[in-house]
Amino acid sequence: MNTVDTVISVRWIIPIEPAGAVLENHSLALGGGRIVELLPTDRAATRYPNAQHIERPAHVLLPGFVNAHTHAAMSLLRGTAENLPLNDWLRQRIWPLEQRWMNAHYTRDGTSLALAAMLLSGTTSLGDMHLFPETVAQVADAFGIRACIGLVVLDAPTAWATSADEYLSKGSRLHDEYRGHPLITTAFAPHAPYTVGDDTLTRIQRMADEIELPVMIHLHESEEEVSRALTESAERPLARLERLGLLTPLLCAIHMTQLDDTDVATVARTGINVVHCPQSNLKLQNGRAPVRTLLAQGVNVALGTDGAASNNDLDMIDETRTAGLLANGFKETAPTLGAHELLRMATLHGARALGQGHIAGSLLPGKSADLCCIDLHHVDTQPVHDPAAQVVYAAARHQVSDVWVAGKHLVAGGKLTQVDVAELLERASRWQQKIGSEVAP
Repeated sequence: MNTVDTVISVRWIIPIEPAGAVLENHSLALGGGRIVELLPTDRAATRYPNAQHIERPAHVLLPGFVNAHTHAAMSLLRGTAENLPLNDWLRQRIWPLEQRWMNAHYTRDGTSLALAAMLLSGTTSLGDMHLFPETVAQVADAFGIRACIGLVVLDAPTAWATSADEYLSKGSRLHDEYRGHPLITTAFAPHAPYTVGDDTLTRIQRMADEIELPVMIHLHESEEEVSRALTESAERPLARLERLGLLTPLLCAIHMTQLDDTDVATVARTGINVVHCPQSNLKLQNGRAPVRTLLAQGVNVALGTDGAASNNDLDMIDETRTAGLLANGFKETAPTLGAHELLRMATLHGARALGQGHIAGSLLPGKSADLCCIDLHHVDTQPVHDPAAQVVYAAARHQVSDVWVAGKHLVAGGKLTQVDVAELLERASRWQQKIGSEVAP
């Protein structure tokens, strides 16, 4: 067992496992970047007298949020493509801007801005899908955040690669480079069924199965995607991926707003993961995933913000609230969602979807100390009758006081401890001047 070096004492701990648990006046003992013990606070001082003791008497401590799907570098395009449905948003605005501006420097600066915002709002892990993934990995490593880096694959050429062969070759090298890294993992990331053909998807399936690597893909995101697939091949995208052997527990199906009863049964039967991005789906007029029905069928449903160009923030507290309101605001035969289940989606379910469930997503002894501490001593969150409901339905990102990743204190007193925010803002300003000249008012 690791020697305890830090003890965090709070009013409430929501460990996520066991489900629904709330520990009052408890402490979390950390050692070597991992959780050693959860114990009553009145025992912590005498049990660990030589440890650093951090007291947060009006706070709730829970696992850091897992943003299971985002495009971090797109923070530089926030607000450039407003009030458009998905197809127009992509083809008329986003893809032309990316084609003009995207390079390693763009990806570095956009990712840096996004990771700062995520840490400040309590996110400790993300699943990212963006070109120049080696740059995303380098930035995530420098920030000390946990990340599953999507190894993007398309059949069309981009600024990063010219063919499926080159995407896969570069992705494989990146996977090998970060093999065994304590915080950075990788996943194959074919963009979508309409941008990646059967031959390439089959290659990805074989490679993923061979090295047991997760696969992320935008799937059933819009009605147009499904209807076009039916017109062109008489086959729904989900059925096509099953035919190609991709529907395994390694798959993260992102969005999934267009599901019929057969689709839901297929998702449950194959054990794939669903990543729900409610705010982006609503903003781009794509509808909603049947979250309650999927959960009732035993599907692992995680949450993601998508990119800041379609959200427009990266705030997982806000995303979790939207997910709850949206799920419970429509009639389904499945049970309504409570705050504890929503927090589980935002933490443990996300960790499992990204292949991190054994190390993150809940506060069990032996797991990594990936933690988010939220101050509830605000007029918006008092009195506290139910701390889980208070986090989901009343708290805001500015109440995040502390964040740890693998025991490293990355946010303290609401401030980033290792990031020069002024420099990030200066870089963002320079990009605004460049990109803004091409964005219509």
